[in-house]
Amino acid sequence: MNDAAVTTMLLIRHARTDAVDSGLSGREAVPLNQVGRAQADRLRHRLGRVNIAAVYSSPLDRALETAAGLAQERGLRVEPRMDLIEVDFGTWSGASFDRLTQDPGWVRFNRQRGLAEVPGGERAPEVQARVVRAIDELRLRHPNHTIALVSHADVIRLAVLFAAGSPIDFIHRFEISPASVTCLEVSEHGITLKYVNATDCH
Repeated sequence: MNDAAVTTMLLIRHARTDAVDSGLSGREAVPLNQVGRAQADRLRHRLGRVNIAAVYSSPLDRALETAAGLAQERGLRVEPRMDLIEVDFGTWSGASFDRLTQDPGWVRFNRQRGLAEVPGGERAPEVQARVVRAIDELRLRHPNHTIALVSHADVIRLAVLFAAGSPIDFIHRFEISPASVTCLEVSEHGITLKYVNATDCH
């Protein structure tokens, strides 16, 4: 049997914003803050010797800003993809975590992520399905290359859970920090999870 083509995918969470750890940005236009811009610059240096053939990104500002340096360094352009966008959190978008913890629906969402509804938004299995479709499409487009996909914490967690064969309800067992890198190797035979949440520890 011939060896299958393998695509190495670097799943990168956008760098820090003012909303990280304090509220749910959802699909709102939230830029990187000063710490986040420094993280994005360090990320660019960390991956400077990696031969990245293409850079894809969520179309939200914080992801595009994070992706920009990776692309410019290599003479590439960032290619926005809607299937990498943040979860649509519906009526929860923009709410602080302090407020959300008073909402029984939010509590259930975090206990039973695989079954819970998001009011006016997108369920976790739907998010997982779209990111897995993107991964499969991009491995066909870039056989035997390394590519970067800049996205959001829960989107990356759901890709990791799929790769690990773990239930969606285990989503909180994986930390995905701002500007972290998670690596998948993808072929026609499946997905290998190489590492999760590599950071520069700053």
